Amino acid sequence: MSTLPVIAAVDGSDDSLVALDWAFEAALLREAPLRMVHVQQYAAWAKPGVLPAGRPQPEDDPVLDDVRRYLAARVERPVTEYLALEGAPAAELPELGSTAQLLVLGSRGRGGFAGLLLGSNGMAAARDAEAPVVVVPKPGRQVHDDMPIEPGPRVVVGLQVDSPDEATLSFAFAEAARRGARLQVVAAYSWPAHLWTAAPTQIVPPPLDQDAVENETRALMDGFLAPHRDRHPEVDTEPYVAPGDAAGHLVAASRDANLVVVGRHRRRLLAPARMMGSVTHAVLLHAASPVAVVPPAPPEQ
Repeated sequence: MSTLPVIAAVDGSDDSLVALDWAFEAALLREAPLRMVHVQQYAAWAKPGVLPAGRPQPEDDPVLDDVRRYLAARVERPVTEYLALEGAPAAELPELGSTAQLLVLGSRGRGGFAGLLLGSNGMAAARDAEAPVVVVPKPGRQVHDDMPIEPGPRVVVGLQVDSPDEATLSFAFAEAARRGARLQVVAAYSWPAHLWTAAPTQIVPPPLDQDAVENETRALMDGFLAPHRDRHPEVDTEPYVAPGDAAGHLVAASRDANLVVVGRHRRRLLAPARMMGSVTHAVLLHAASPVAVVPPAPPEQ
């Protein structure tokens, strides 16, 4: 059975070359082919869906030519493939997820506004692709937080103890195993919590104390992690439970991390469109490390 490729979206920008470097290493780790894809925008005079001169060929694409030269000196390399497409990148890139085990792109490409932290193509791919999507930020992004972090290879995963997703945890454990990295599992709980009374402006403290809430969160975390620890005994796990905003903790943990793994919201009956979720969105915007957005596991039949 053939191995699905790691796909790197390239557009000639510096950000896409940084993402290509990450995808190159990921393909080697997975022993998978690396497919470089360049989606050219529709010609200015063409309507969407109309290709005035047919699809461009890889040998006619200057961006892919530059990528060939960029990779030419590398001795150890995965099987490489090149694909040129024409269309709207925000529509074409998510579709590539159905033919990939991983889709990798930079946080911003050539288009859009220079001040944006995440371009529209990255947003669309992370929200809509069927495969996990890795968004690689521009080097040098700073995280201003004093979270104590031990040196060494590290993968970070966010865990919602009230709605854990097995696909996200499975991906994170497998990635940590490939990289010989420890897995830092971050779970946040809301605190302080308040209960509103009948009086419009009166609140009262909750009946539980903070230690009880934290202990319950940690116990739930241990239960969800147990089967994954059994499957990957070689992965050292580092639970991190703290009050407050989950996105803030994940961004803080991204400092010097190899990868941060977050899940994407499952479709709901009254909200059938795909949604990333506010935590995933915030992590994509601010994390200092590459971020993998994992689609939810399909519902059990």
